[in-house]
Amino acid sequence: MRITDLLTKETIAMDLAAGSKETVIDELVNQLDAAGKLTDKEAFKENILAREQQSTTGIGEGIAIPHAKSAAVKHPAIAFGRALNGIDFESMDGQPANLFFMIAASEGANDAHLEALSRLATFLMDEQFREKVLAADSKEAVLRAVSEKETEVEGPEEETVATDDVPATAGKRILAVTACPTGIAHTYMAAEKLNDRAKERGISLKVETNGSSGVKNRLTAEDIAAADAIILAADTKVDMARFDGKPVIQTAVGKAIYETDNLLDRAITNDAPVYKHDKSKDDAAESESKGGFYKHLMNGVSNMLPFVVGGGILIAISFFWGIEATDPTSPDYNAFAAMLNTIGGGNAFFLMVPVLAGFIAMSIADRPGFAPGMIGGLIAITVSGVDEVSGGSGFLGGLIAGFLAGYVTLLVKKAFAGLPNSLEGLKPVLFYPVFSIAVTGIIMMLVNPQLTKVYTGISSFLESLGGTNLVLVGLLLGGMMAVDMGGPVNKAAYTFGIAMLDADNFTFMATVMAAGMVPPLGMAIATTLFKKKFTKPEREAGKTAYVLGACFITEGVIPFAAADPARVIPASIAGASVTGALVMLFDIGLRAPHGGVFVMGFVEGGAMNVLLYALAIIIGAIVAALTVGILKKNTVTA
Repeated sequence: MRITDLLTKETIAMDLAAGSKETVIDELVNQLDAAGKLTDKEAFKENILAREQQSTTGIGEGIAIPHAKSAAVKHPAIAFGRALNGIDFESMDGQPANLFFMIAASEGANDAHLEALSRLATFLMDEQFREKVLAADSKEAVLRAVSEKETEVEGPEEETVATDDVPATAGKRILAVTACPTGIAHTYMAAEKLNDRAKERGISLKVETNGSSGVKNRLTAEDIAAADAIILAADTKVDMARFDGKPVIQTAVGKAIYETDNLLDRAITNDAPVYKHDKSKDDAAESESKGGFYKHLMNGVSNMLPFVVGGGILIAISFFWGIEATDPTSPDYNAFAAMLNTIGGGNAFFLMVPVLAGFIAMSIADRPGFAPGMIGGLIAITVSGVDEVSGGSGFLGGLIAGFLAGYVTLLVKKAFAGLPNSLEGLKPVLFYPVFSIAVTGIIMMLVNPQLTKVYTGISSFLESLGGTNLVLVGLLLGGMMAVDMGGPVNKAAYTFGIAMLDADNFTFMATVMAAGMVPPLGMAIATTLFKKKFTKPEREAGKTAYVLGACFITEGVIPFAAADPARVIPASIAGASVTGALVMLFDIGLRAPHGGVFVMGFVEGGAMNVLLYALAIIIGAIVAALTVGILKKNTVTA
């Protein structure tokens, strides 16, 4: 298949009216939609934006290639737009982009389509080709430039994946692997650039590409055994076990495009760590956990966090007017404080679990999964099935509802796959929502009461400990606040603190709040002290975790715990337990049920107790940070 079968006059916009990255995307999506290439332009745009969140597709040299593989694509296609004055597309080289190629690949795209799409990506590495497209005065001229280039390069993929016939430099033999999340553009551009520079420099290089159409030019066991170094330019999971004992340079796929010579120099001089594969881990299982469960969980968490952060801070601000400022029966009542509390606690926090469940389900089953996920999450927090208990199963129920709804929706979609084309339009608006919501809802109505009983059982156990050694109770309560980061165990400890608050025992509330602040603060400190042990996104999340921890939003540690539960959860429990025990030892009381540092002024006993309270939190956070720093291994970065 030729590129001009996918790029047509109907999908070309010679002069974009857009002035920003988002409007460029809008304009090109509209171009594809007007050409009849999409079934749902909003869904396709969401897929494009999701790809942009992983890493910018503004690759530099004035080029941007936004792309996605989506169920919303009716026919695979390429849209082209040009902006002679340049538009900021957050490109890797920091320069404006002039040429925009939006690649729309369908989920059922065959190899011919995918190869044509990837071939365009390699063409754009040719400066003369870019200049010809930039100078084109008509749509026909753009298509002519593409057609001439395609005729000139006969079988480009075969030429770009290996240069084994090139004489080796200083006897060195280099291998490379390129891969990006969608496997359409960056994978092949990186391979093209590595091969071009290797040919120019006389370096023996073989490149394996992990693209949408599968692995091409796969590295053999003989290749790997004979290699002096391996460049792994990948933004997605690749098979690493085969490289055990070999020098491996791990880097982002984009760096293979713009730091090509540096990577080749490092490979030639053996400036690369020797990769040691952990034999105790099964690569396939690890890939599934991080590419499947992890991906779906983080989609829910990332969309839930704005509700957690916004709601929690608004609740904390409401206490500025006093502990009872939100109670209409109190003389300290303040209408504005009550309004903030209602917005934060009554609405933002209320939606937190349904949003988590909805976006987990959407990650699994696309848009049809969102509604059943939201309904399942809502049932989790509203249907307890236990007498005199409200609030349901909370965070744990929301997690279960999200995954349940996602996979139920996939089954429903499969069940209706055989319907005639005339009923295609009814699937997303009638069949999918009715059956997936019904099945998810019925299961959650049956399961949630049992989950709620777990929650109430933990609460009853805590209440029975009130007369024992209070330091041990503090140790236990602190650890519980860090076990599941806002889940039923955490909520059981917190509810126990609230119950004791109602009984005028303020020490328990002080304990659970201090301990709940420790996990995110501990991870934030760890990302500052042990930068090499965390990825760049985790270090950025660490900055947010300082704020979340200070605001008593324990959920701020969820991204770290989801990525590395075996190390983060024990470290968090250790730090939170120490804090809980210290607060009980210092006999500190607190009347505020929420607010973090914003309500520390309400600590009972004066300024000295405020300082001791802060000291207990700091000590616990440092214990958590040091523990995770010791347990975690360095993250290999380029």
